[in-house]
Amino acid sequence: MDSASIAGIRIMIVEDEAMITLLLQDMLEEMGCIIAATAAGLDEALAAAETTALDIAILDVNLGGTETYPVADVLRRRGIPYVFSTGYGASTLHADHQGRPTLQKPFVERDLLRCIGQGLGRTAA
Repeated sequence: MDSASIAGIRIMIVEDEAMITLLLQDMLEEMGCIIAATAAGLDEALAAAETTALDIAILDVNLGGTETYPVADVLRRRGIPYVFSTGYGASTLHADHQGRPTLQKPFVERDLLRCIGQGLGRTAA
C-alpha cells in the first residue's frame, strides 16, 4: 500500500499530546489526506465525532486519564471506521474494541499508512 491509496481521505485525530498531533498532521498531509478535525479532549472529540464528515479517525486510547471508547462508539454507530493509537499495546484495548487496528507508539510513517489502510479495509489486518 502506498500513500496515493489514502490521498483525499478525511481524517479526525484525537490526541492529547500536541507534538504527536502535529506529527500525525504532517505525515497525513504529506500523504495527501485532509485533516477534517482534531481534538485533545473527550468533549471536543465527541462533538466532532457526532457532526464531522469523516472517512476514518485515529483515536489515542488515553486522553490524560480519560479513555476515548465513547468516541469510538459514536463513530461505530455512524459507520465511520477508526483506529486506536497507544503506547500500551493492542492487548490493553477494552474487550468491545479488541481486534481494531492499532497504531503502536512510537511509530513511523510506514506504520501509520499500514494502520490507516487496515482501518479502511484496504489491506490485510
